[in-house]
Amino acid sequence: MSAPKTLWKPEKAFTENSNMFKYMNWVNKHYNIEINDYQQLWNWSVNHQDIFWESILKYYNISYSGNFIQARTSKTEIIENKWFEGIQLNYTEHVFRNGFHNIPAITFQKEGGELTKISIEELKSKTAKLANYLKSKGIGKGDRVCSMLSNTPEAVIAFLATNSLGAIWTSCSPDFGTKSIIDRFSQIQPKIFISVNGYHYNGKSYDKSNDVETIQNSIKSIESTILIEAIEAPSVKNNGESWRNIQDGPECDLTFERVDFIHPIWVLYSSGTTGKPKAITHSVGGILIEHFKALGLHQNIKPGDQFFWYSTTGWMMWNYAISSLLLEGTIAIYDGSPTFPEKDSLWKFAEKAEINHFGAGASYYLYCMKEGMDFTKNEVINKIQSFGSTGSPLPPEGFSWFYENVNPNAWVISLSGGTDICSGFVGGNPMEPVYEGEIQCRMLGVNLQAYNENGSSVKDELGEMIIENAMPSMPIYFWNDENNARYRSSYFEMYPGKWRHGDWIKITERNTVIIYGRSDATLNRGGVRIGTAEIYSAAESIEEIQDSLIVCLDHEDGSQTMPIFIQLKPNATLNDELIKKIKSTIRSQFSPRHVPDSFYQIDEIPYTISGKKMEAPVKKILSGIPIEKAASVDAMKNPESLKYFQNFKLK
Repeated sequence: MSAPKTLWKPEKAFTENSNMFKYMNWVNKHYNIEINDYQQLWNWSVNHQDIFWESILKYYNISYSGNFIQARTSKTEIIENKWFEGIQLNYTEHVFRNGFHNIPAITFQKEGGELTKISIEELKSKTAKLANYLKSKGIGKGDRVCSMLSNTPEAVIAFLATNSLGAIWTSCSPDFGTKSIIDRFSQIQPKIFISVNGYHYNGKSYDKSNDVETIQNSIKSIESTILIEAIEAPSVKNNGESWRNIQDGPECDLTFERVDFIHPIWVLYSSGTTGKPKAITHSVGGILIEHFKALGLHQNIKPGDQFFWYSTTGWMMWNYAISSLLLEGTIAIYDGSPTFPEKDSLWKFAEKAEINHFGAGASYYLYCMKEGMDFTKNEVINKIQSFGSTGSPLPPEGFSWFYENVNPNAWVISLSGGTDICSGFVGGNPMEPVYEGEIQCRMLGVNLQAYNENGSSVKDELGEMIIENAMPSMPIYFWNDENNARYRSSYFEMYPGKWRHGDWIKITERNTVIIYGRSDATLNRGGVRIGTAEIYSAAESIEEIQDSLIVCLDHEDGSQTMPIFIQLKPNATLNDELIKKIKSTIRSQFSPRHVPDSFYQIDEIPYTISGKKMEAPVKKILSGIPIEKAASVDAMKNPESLKYFQNFKLK
């Protein structure tokens, strides 16, 4: 098979000045070995896992107390591995040990606003004041702080203050529906709730005052609320404090509570495909060591670089981007619609902030491409070192667009991983070329393989994405998951002892990776994963609806379509009025992203004998895979129901 078009090759000077190259030389010297290229380095990292992760700890001079005997307490199962037992550390401490040498820690712009800059001194002062207030409310090691905040400096401050105390952070963005937020936060019993009273998006204001009160009243563990007045709205009845009052208080010291390496740092949430969203809990040490590796080596962030990734506080890329601060990089933040007040608002922000690393979801770049945007004559955009893309596969024409219409010398980093590890499994590499439509590499320490239907590792063939080894940033557990039952069923049921991620991939002979979309039932809407269970709970609460099934179909141009198939109760009709009712119900309970693209009436929803809806087999059939290869018909309750999908055509 011939190689695709080479779009970019790193110049020798670029490679030799990269963090990855310097790290490789350090490894050679420190461990008395001879590694000459990235593939050799990757092989070493997965064949000598313990030494590799210890090398990251040493190379980035991660600060800790105590001692460890070995990097990993090895167990048979990935889920039972323990990392760096015996040491204690703190994430926030690593942010504020950096000097930032006359560069801002944060650059920020809200929709339609002016660019503002926050120094490391100001960030530390604000973090200290909030941490002191939280401490006065009894918040300490292991307590949970939840937030409903926009992507603003206040969200970064709130996380850093929470972490400095050894407390555990969790967040949802204010565009989440109230039920969706309560379903998430109620699982972990937070003590403090930090929230905005509203937000701006696409030129409109959204009042969240009633939602704040509903969340307070619904989650009994919340003892106090801190409110940020982001819009003019009625006051919220809360038993807490205003953000402004806390920040107007006297200066105070910021201290750091070091915690065990495997102590929780935050709780992120799965999309809710089966039941309530899973409360995915990561460790302080695991995130620290993974993010130093991922952002330092694979994104090539250096002191003074401006790192930007368009996100909300409800997406793991927000957590990922904050870690640019660990590397003495400036985090660039934009809050609001990427296409308002102008279609190219994000690009104008990139110019003003003089961003070095620009990141967004693949769907945003496809939008820019379809709008005919061209930046080849823009001197500032032409200085951007890397363009990151994630959320969904970037198609070949998306890759080409960067080189034809943005910057002919761009380093395009297509990144894929997820909430599950709050990082990437595959991503960028400053030592290797970029090929059209292909992700550059499997990231260091990630023994990722493609498995065929027989469970064998294959190359240049479509297969299931499997990770064969433990990683420090894999979840330490799901909150309230007895005996790790949900954790095991999420990743380890198909291939015992090996992590099945739920993506279709191909590993090429060049050791690049192509991702073709989800192999499981998780929906992917514009880079945001959405759980089917949330949509079902809303749709099936409507009296006319008996049952429903929804899938997300990936198209060759990188777009997705989300059709829903509805089984109605007797005498009901799927007309425009009912469709409107379904849309408004889903939108109000969850978000506009949850609303399906098209609606189809069906006689019967396909089920397994054990009573599970068959989203993944239906998706395969709609993608052209024959029924007998897409589903185990003999394990079905109603196999005839699949025939509907065999000849189905989208409207």
